Amino acid sequence: MDMIFNSYDNAEHKARKAYELYEDGNVPQALAELDDALAINPANGPWHFNKALALDSMNRFAEAIREYEQALEMDPSDVEILTCLAVDYTRTGHYDLALEIFEQAQQLDPMYEPCYCNRIITYTEMEKHDLAEQMFYMAQHIDPDCALCFYNIGNSLFIRGQYKKAISCWQKTAGLEKAHPQINYRIAQAYLADGDTENARKYFLAELRQDPGNTDVIADFAILLLETGQIESAKEKFNRILEFDPESAIAYFYLGEIALNNGGLEEAEDLFTKAMQCDDSIPGPRFRLAQCALKKDEPERARSYLASEMRLGPENAEVLVAMASTFLKINRIDEAGQCLLRATDFDFTSAAAHYYLGLCCALRQKYEDAAEFFLHALDINSDNSQAARDLAVTYYSMGRLDETQRTIEKAKLSAADAEYLRRLARRIRLRQFTRRLYDLFKPLISILSRRRS
Repeated sequence: MDMIFNSYDNAEHKARKAYELYEDGNVPQALAELDDALAINPANGPWHFNKALALDSMNRFAEAIREYEQALEMDPSDVEILTCLAVDYTRTGHYDLALEIFEQAQQLDPMYEPCYCNRIITYTEMEKHDLAEQMFYMAQHIDPDCALCFYNIGNSLFIRGQYKKAISCWQKTAGLEKAHPQINYRIAQAYLADGDTENARKYFLAELRQDPGNTDVIADFAILLLETGQIESAKEKFNRILEFDPESAIAYFYLGEIALNNGGLEEAEDLFTKAMQCDDSIPGPRFRLAQCALKKDEPERARSYLASEMRLGPENAEVLVAMASTFLKINRIDEAGQCLLRATDFDFTSAAAHYYLGLCCALRQKYEDAAEFFLHALDINSDNSQAARDLAVTYYSMGRLDETQRTIEKAKLSAADAEYLRRLARRIRLRQFTRRLYDLFKPLISILSRRRS
């Protein structure tokens, strides 16, 4: 009997030690102590709950779910455990299960605010923003000063592009909880998305004062510096990231971008290669290496890099259009078309994607299809001078001279395109004049033909 009591005392001691280690931030060691405690007494629900919290802090959500479920077997009416379990179901993409568990918590305690506050995240992930707002107002009715509630609804607003409202919510969070993780960073991102680079800069700096070693924040701030033309400052920030993380693919990639823009082709290639070596799944370096190969007149190497970039499954329409343009430069029309069709999957309103699809069709001499794509590009952006120019050329190639003339007259053109189409218009007038002469002399030609026979 004494041995049993001693064993349970030892388990209690390990559980207390785990709590102290967790509070001190030594999570892996705390987890090890809890494993030892639970090996002695696996029927202790609070220890399973604490183990789940430790696993959550390490982003091991699937394992945490199992621990929450075991804790619930011992206390199925604990709304805190239910809510934490629902949060982890959301994190792992099991939204229906998350909503079911939140409902259970709500039925057990309708005034438990976290089960509404955290449901905002679930509905945001499901893109059901009206229901996210409903949860926000229900949570506000219980606790109008919940900092997390304002933070969560701010995320919903940000995703919807309502940046000013998101900023307002996140500033409310900062006012209620000054130490809220990365709140200045989120505000900076919203200001940046809203085009307010000055305020974005201010909040990036505020975040970095609190957490100077956060490489994600430094990277976003460096990109802001790049976009505002502060190239040397951006370069310094990317080099600082490498001091904290010598394997940062993002830092190498953007340093490569800077080198490429400065004409340092060899340096850029070296940096893009390092970025790939650090993270072979990062999009961008292969595309840039393809462009470098093209500058060196190495089309086959360019094609190989572009093909490997496509295998990564890029999802940015602008990037896909740029890749298609590069494929066209090396006369790979089919691969260009694949890029462009994928681009329209992500953004059907991309005038550039439809323009280049028209170009692909024209190069294949499928002029009817080319004209349709050029027309659609002009429907999206009537100022697209390239589409207007090539539509006119396409009509001319089809012999549809009247439509060619109308396209030239309607087009809003750059100076170079205008000069090109003026020459085309003169050719049209010449062809129309030749056609009229043919019509005039056709009877005579017929008579002369009969006389020769």
